[in-house]
Amino acid sequence: MPIAASLGVVALVALATPVFHGASSRLVAQSLEGDAYVLGRSLNNIAASGAQLFGLALGGAAVAALGPRRALAVSAALYLGCGLAVRIGLPRLQPGEFGDTPGSARGDGGTVRTSLHGAGLLMRKHTVRRLMLAQWLPVAFVAGAEGLIVAYAGERHFAPGWYAVLMGCLPVGMLVGDLLVGRLLRPLTRERLVVPLIALMGLPLVGFAAEPGVGVSSCLLLLCGFGFASGLGLQRPFLDALPQDGQGQAFGLLGSGNMTLQGVGPACFGAVAAGIGTGGAIALAGGAAAVTAGWILTWHPSASPVPVPNDSTGSENETEQHACSPPAR
Repeated sequence: MPIAASLGVVALVALATPVFHGASSRLVAQSLEGDAYVLGRSLNNIAASGAQLFGLALGGAAVAALGPRRALAVSAALYLGCGLAVRIGLPRLQPGEFGDTPGSARGDGGTVRTSLHGAGLLMRKHTVRRLMLAQWLPVAFVAGAEGLIVAYAGERHFAPGWYAVLMGCLPVGMLVGDLLVGRLLRPLTRERLVVPLIALMGLPLVGFAAEPGVGVSSCLLLLCGFGFASGLGLQRPFLDALPQDGQGQAFGLLGSGNMTLQGVGPACFGAVAAGIGTGGAIALAGGAAAVTAGWILTWHPSASPVPVPNDSTGSENETEQHACSPPAR
């Protein structure tokens, strides 16, 4: 296929991805309560990281054995099989069973207009907007750095085999971080560690300014991946801040923003790398993630373990207080 057509196919896949993520995340949120929801998301993150590592290994083997075109065809067939398994294995849900109302999904102005209106309402809520930014920005900066890893390895003349090792360090760190933070720490402790863990996402990347070798680079990327466990401390406040009938759309909006910014990040920092080099651009991305942690530290009371801003407006203030309430046991 021509490159333009290939990019169009990828865009079509990306177009549907947030819809699936929003619906599946809402289903998890309505099926699990209290800290079980956070642990469920942790299990999902662990499975996703493990699947990413397995997929990289299996994909490499498939390309080596079959060639890229046949390997893509096998991948497409497996993907369809996964969709069929979900369709067969997931119980049939009736409208309204998980809090949806038939009118809210359609609205009077059509699906697109209703969707845009709902997204606008969500983003006008101070708490929801800030908690979304807290989940969007650090990940976008790290994605910008991750997009430069292969170029950095090439500039440093690492052996080709190390490229895959460096790319695998982030998901390994994510898997370990979610496992330890999700299983060993209490809910309030996880929420208190949101800012330090976001800082941990960024600060190790600053070390790339010194252009370290492959061993140190691997350790820095592992530490960066561990910091992604900060998302576990944001899950409960984010869910509590959402209106009951807007959860699916909020999760879809969260996924759309993540995907968009993770595409913008590599493009922006790739342009920066053309001017200052890949090591400096990776360090700059890490510094931006660390600055985000400092920004989050400024918008919640020091006495509160949960990074949720206080708002002085009536109904919004009630949402803030609910989001800061102790987790269900």
